[in-house]
Amino acid sequence: MSQHPIPPGEPPWTEFDEYLWHTCDIIADLIQGRIAQRPLVATPAPLPAGDRPLVTGPVWPARWRALGDGSYHHSQMMAMGSTSFVIGSMLGNAAGNAARRREATRNAQPRWVPGDPGMVTVSKLGAFVIHPTSHSDSIMLYWSGLDSVDLVAPDIFQTQYVSTTQVPVTMRLATPWASLIFALAAYHRFPHHPRILTRGWLPPGFEQRAAAAGKPCQPAAQLLLGGGSS
Repeated sequence: MSQHPIPPGEPPWTEFDEYLWHTCDIIADLIQGRIAQRPLVATPAPLPAGDRPLVTGPVWPARWRALGDGSYHHSQMMAMGSTSFVIGSMLGNAAGNAARRREATRNAQPRWVPGDPGMVTVSKLGAFVIHPTSHSDSIMLYWSGLDSVDLVAPDIFQTQYVSTTQVPVTMRLATPWASLIFALAAYHRFPHHPRILTRGWLPPGFEQRAAAAGKPCQPAAQLLLGGGSS
């Protein structure tokens, strides 16, 4: 397809725009019943029977959690010798305890803790984050098991769920496929999500920019609103 010049003042078409363009294409194919006609995607993810991989790509996961519980080792020190030596030792020990206490307090505060980068496979039923070296550290997010979802940035998907060990988890996936993950999760489990109803899962004016760049995209945002009708 020939490229058309983007109107003056518009940013150039980027690699990330390509991800969004393919996201719209996949969502439209899913809603309109054409997903089985898409090319097969190779993946090492252990998908369940009947599922179909749609895309793969890089991912940087992170969890909202504390690094500790606030506890620390409080050193009880006894010193013998001259008065100056005993005082110096006690002051040094007190300073060490204070430093450990401050570190324990900091570690007890939740924050985003990055995990190891890996590859994500996005399928009809979920997103599967494959750990580069440890299968037990891989993450399987089925749309049906998610309690909340959001797209906190065009390339950051956020979700909450309860793990198989009954632990609440808040997780972010930084990936160029974040918008696709969000749209699929919302389509299957959160069809009235505010970002779906306001079309806020795509950057403003993206469809117009795509058309101006000579790459008209499928009306995925409208299809999600209409439950499959254009």
